[in-house]
Amino acid sequence: MKFKDAIWPLIGIGAVVFSCWLLFREVRTISLDQIWASFVAITPLQWVGSVVSAVVAYIFLAYYDRLALRHLGRSVPFPFVAATSFATYALSHNIGASVFSGAVVRYRAYRSRGLSGSEIALLIAFCSFTFGLGVLLVSATSLLIKPDIIERYFDIHSSVPVIIAGLIVVAIAFYVFGSFKGFKPLSIGKFHLHYPRRDVVVRQLIAAPMEIAAAASIIYFALPPEHNPGFIVVLAIFVVSFSLALVSHAPGGLGVLEVTFLAGLSDVPETDVLAALLVFRILYLLIPFAIAIVLVLLFEQSALWRRRSADTPPSV
Repeated sequence: MKFKDAIWPLIGIGAVVFSCWLLFREVRTISLDQIWASFVAITPLQWVGSVVSAVVAYIFLAYYDRLALRHLGRSVPFPFVAATSFATYALSHNIGASVFSGAVVRYRAYRSRGLSGSEIALLIAFCSFTFGLGVLLVSATSLLIKPDIIERYFDIHSSVPVIIAGLIVVAIAFYVFGSFKGFKPLSIGKFHLHYPRRDVVVRQLIAAPMEIAAAASIIYFALPPEHNPGFIVVLAIFVVSFSLALVSHAPGGLGVLEVTFLAGLSDVPETDVLAALLVFRILYLLIPFAIAIVLVLLFEQSALWRRRSADTPPSV
């Protein structure tokens, strides 16, 4: 195995080990019974809110792919797009190294619909960029509404969050301006990266923050009302924690999510935070992961049958 093929799994394992060590330091005085007590205390209404949020999040993730196909000028039935997107994100969120693990699923699926390798590569890049755009939008909005959120992690001057938010807004505005004005495409070797059309950009600016907000809502609804710090705080901390989990390539963000949330929600009982994160893992990671495995197996079985049918000579 080449070193470049092993680097991301090694990074993921390292991130998991380090994060779990930090997590152990944080929760070593908490018993599993205490966490379970907080988990079972979550009301049916809270569960409904979290379940609906998870479904909405995956719907908007499917819309990432739909927008990418619209940008490429390709038409693929939405049920197929939704199934492909669901399997892609469910597997990549759990396995880690999301760009690579997700690429395999998308490549197999979209090749069967006639997309070329370069088109699929651009689709993957577009979806990643859409998510990044959402992270920037949510981060800037959170910092403008609650500049003191950043003080949960860093001791800095109160003007810094506003400056950071302003720079993010300028960067996004430049991207939107380039699209609306029709700037020339950026050429990287044989690839030509075109600015998306206006209608696609507008949809990006709506879909990306909505997906992130829906995913964060899973945790927001699972937190007890008496200790809930508010949606904006939970949303901002979710952006930080989930982004770190993706960058670390840790499978399922194991340990990374917990450490970041415990640090950001230090004013909330640790057992309540861990119980809410357990709900998130069940609804956003584990259940979709199980369903995605079934979908991939069904797709591969269907593809095998099609190949066998094509290889079978017609009867005389």
